[in-house]
Amino acid sequence: MPLNWPYEGATPLAQDAPRFAQAGSNICLDFHGDPRASRLVVFSDGNHHMALADALAAFRQRHPSVNDVFYATTPPRVVEHAMKAGFLAVGHLCLSVVPHVFIGPAPLLERLAREGRISDPRPLAASRGIVMLVRKGNPSRIASIADLAREDVRLFLSNPSTESVSFQAYATTLQRLAARQGIDMSFIDRPPGASSRVVFGECIHHREAPQCLADDRADVAVVFHHLALRYTRVFPEMFDLVPLTGDGDPDQAIGRTAIARVGDGGEWGPRLVEFMLGEEVARMYREHGLDPAR
Repeated sequence: MPLNWPYEGATPLAQDAPRFAQAGSNICLDFHGDPRASRLVVFSDGNHHMALADALAAFRQRHPSVNDVFYATTPPRVVEHAMKAGFLAVGHLCLSVVPHVFIGPAPLLERLAREGRISDPRPLAASRGIVMLVRKGNPSRIASIADLAREDVRLFLSNPSTESVSFQAYATTLQRLAARQGIDMSFIDRPPGASSRVVFGECIHHREAPQCLADDRADVAVVFHHLALRYTRVFPEMFDLVPLTGDGDPDQAIGRTAIARVGDGGEWGPRLVEFMLGEEVARMYREHGLDPAR
């Protein structure tokens, strides 16, 4: 059953506005707004897309003369390549857009800054660790990492090639916890397709993880806490969140996000960066299960 995601653009869409979309599709869900009308373009990774959507909508409401905000929330690899190329092909649609602001994993932004492509990155947010997402009612009775190693459990993970940052965070946490408890989780390091116990995403795991469970192709997905929280809020009749460890567990790999201007950021980029680092946005990120990274 394709998941029908809510509209996430910075500018509200009229009920009768013409819209072409396919529920469950990875092709266009993570491109938001009108690239021609927007005076501000933001390229971002997608892990915090739910908080970013609220923040950009609030920024546009505060600054209506920005018209619209065109923003992408894809895996970091995609927006990095698009920034360097100056365009991105989405299916048969070519978008010639250059970002004013870039958001993504802190190590990536530090490298881009060394290459002279962006300004010095500033810490934006941090995850609260990793949890397990299961179908409503937890039919496979998954309660701990030991259950992830069961032969009858199909585990969803992000793709190690196309989404290496998130995969490394998930795999590192699982391997640390498994080693502590004497559990063999070596099967997660096999290449995609080598084990029937792991279902890897293709490109955009923050959409693919819940869809995979909805399609009954996996029994559990390991994702960041804020992603699972989003799924249980948007689709409460379909998913439950199961903790992987206790709060503050040192074996949890924490994802950290940073923000920077691209060039001088144009008219609106510097204002957006300061807005994103303010308390109003910090509150939005907390509401979505993320912590400010200061």
